[in-house]
Amino acid sequence: MPGKNSHVQFKLTDPIQFLALGFGSGLAPKAPGTFGTLAAVPLFLLMSGLTPLNYALLVLLVCITGVYICGKAASDVGVHDHGAIVWDEFAGFFITMFMVPVSWQSVLIGFILFRLFDIAKPWPISIADKKLTGGFGIMFDDVLAGFFALAIMHIIF
Repeated sequence: MPGKNSHVQFKLTDPIQFLALGFGSGLAPKAPGTFGTLAAVPLFLLMSGLTPLNYALLVLLVCITGVYICGKAASDVGVHDHGAIVWDEFAGFFITMFMVPVSWQSVLIGFILFRLFDIAKPWPISIADKKLTGGFGIMFDDVLAGFFALAIMHIIF
């Protein structure tokens, strides 16, 4: 995490690292994943007016490009899944909110559920987190956390 790897030098001027760091939100000294998810909220609100198909296609694009973005940023600094890399949190939160009615309550509950699944990493998320490597590994556990949170969101809403 950032404290553990404080010697790592990210470059916000590098477009790939800028995206991987969630526009800089992942550089928060504490709880970078939470700050990354917070940074995803305004983008979600902008996306929420899209048709379900266009929203799904955009989220798919975020996930596919995220494999490259996260893998490249991790490779550039030599640390797999550094805590400051939060593009995966963006993808997970976007998945969490798919076809959920938009309100401050749904955004708050979606935020909390996604963070809980991302932090607690219940099975099979924990397996993906431990066994998968590279950009795919960085992305996949958050994608799974997003789907777990999405299921609960659809039960609630």
